[in-house]
Amino acid sequence: MEFKSVWLVAISPNTSDSALFPYLVFWSIGLLAFTAEWLFPARPVPYRSVFLKDLVALGTYNVFYMLAVPFTDHIPVPNYVPTVIVEMPTLYKLILFAIVEDLGLYWVHRLMHTKYVWRIHKWHHYPTYLYWLAGIRATIPHIVLFNLALVAALPLLKGSPAWVFQMIMVEHVFRNDWQHMNVTWRSKWLEWIFVTPRYHQIHHSDNPNHYMYNLGSLFTIWDRIFGTYFNPEEVKQELSFGIGERVHPVRLVLGI
Repeated sequence: MEFKSVWLVAISPNTSDSALFPYLVFWSIGLLAFTAEWLFPARPVPYRSVFLKDLVALGTYNVFYMLAVPFTDHIPVPNYVPTVIVEMPTLYKLILFAIVEDLGLYWVHRLMHTKYVWRIHKWHHYPTYLYWLAGIRATIPHIVLFNLALVAALPLLKGSPAWVFQMIMVEHVFRNDWQHMNVTWRSKWLEWIFVTPRYHQIHHSDNPNHYMYNLGSLFTIWDRIFGTYFNPEEVKQELSFGIGERVHPVRLVLGI
C-alpha cells in the first residue's frame, strides 16, 4: 500500500483549489509567529542580518524536500490497520495517528543525535540564534528519516476525508514554527503534554548539560518515559545556541 506525503496530498487538485495553499499557510503562520516574537521576545535576535540567509535555507529546504519525497512516497507500507480502526471516527484516528507518528519522530530524532548520524542533523542546530524561521534547516537524509515516521503512521488514516491531510500539513508547519519561536512562554502545565518554545529551546542549547534532552516533537511524554526530559524550570542561566564548532557550508548542508 502506498501513501503519499501530507504535503503532496494537501496540494493535489482533489484536496485544494490552489497549489499555493501550503505556501499561504506557511507565511500566514510565520507572520503570526513574528508578531508574537516582536511583542514578547525571549532574547534579542538580529533579524535584519539573519533573515536573508534563512530565506536561502528555506529555499534549499524546499528543493531538498521535493527530492526526498518521491523516495519516501514509494516505500511500501503494509496495510497493518485492522478494520476496527478503519471504521473508527475520524477524530479517534487522528489522535492515534498523532501518537504513533510522534513516537516515531522521537526515536528518529534521538537517532540523529548519536555520533553516527549527527552530521546529517548538524545544520538544523547550527544557528547561534533561534526564532520561528531558524528551524527550517534540514538535509536530505534528515528529511527522509523524519518522513519515515509520517509514512509509517499514515495507514492509520485510511478512509479519512481529504481535509484531514490538509489539517495535518497545517499542524506540522505550525508545530515547527511554534517550537522555534523566540518568545517567553512559561506555562508549565502545558508542558506536561505538549512541547513549547522554551522546552525546545533547551534542546538547541550549546550547553553540554542539555545535549540529548527534550527530543520530543509534539508530546513531552516520550522524554519523560525514555529518560531524556530536562525540566525548563531548572534552567537558571541564559541560554545560547549553536553546535560550538565551525563546519564548511557545503558539508553542513549536505550532511557529510
